[in-house]
Amino acid sequence: MAELEKAFLEIEGGERIPCLYNPETVSMGRRNSWVSTPMPGKGVPSLRYAGANGGWLRLDLEFDTTAQGVSVTRHTGRLLGLMDIKPDLPGTDAGSNNARPPTVTLHWGDLHSFKSVVSDLQVSFTYFSSTGVPLRATVRLELQQYEESRAFGPQNPTSGTPRPGRTHRVQPGETLDRISARYYGDSTRWRMLAAANAVEDPLALRPGTVLSVPRLES
Repeated sequence: MAELEKAFLEIEGGERIPCLYNPETVSMGRRNSWVSTPMPGKGVPSLRYAGANGGWLRLDLEFDTTAQGVSVTRHTGRLLGLMDIKPDLPGTDAGSNNARPPTVTLHWGDLHSFKSVVSDLQVSFTYFSSTGVPLRATVRLELQQYEESRAFGPQNPTSGTPRPGRTHRVQPGETLDRISARYYGDSTRWRMLAAANAVEDPLALRPGTVLSVPRLES
């Protein structure tokens, strides 16, 4: 029997937040902006395309620590922390106006979301111990796309149709040249993987990192 693949959130900076239970559904969508200018004495005006908006992703997560007898807030608190400013992120300065919360990416098997930020988070505690310790919670999480991505297809009308790619989760002891040999049959193509994933040190891959594996042009 195949091992159950567990979903997790990858946090900017390398932290992971595992999902105790996989979500039942993951909803995503996008919205384009269209505008019109009503004119007195005129009929229904034509719409004018005003640009693309980022995507969104929604999911509900369940957390239960009844068996351990400890507060479930040890899990929900980590999620709430994703909405707090993290001053040591790349491109930010502590105490400046560009400080921001970290980005988040959902991974679940072959599903890898766009890089996002938490735009809305609701926690409902649904079960308590006799002493009032919360033991079970439901978290409704909404993620907003942070930057342009092809995780669910092209989003820029000028970007064309991308060549389909794959992803690879780094295993302990793996190096870029070994991964390159696996997918391309040529270990010298590791530079393509490094460029596609902004890897600065190919010898310092962190196990569990999800790499994009571009397909070769035909």
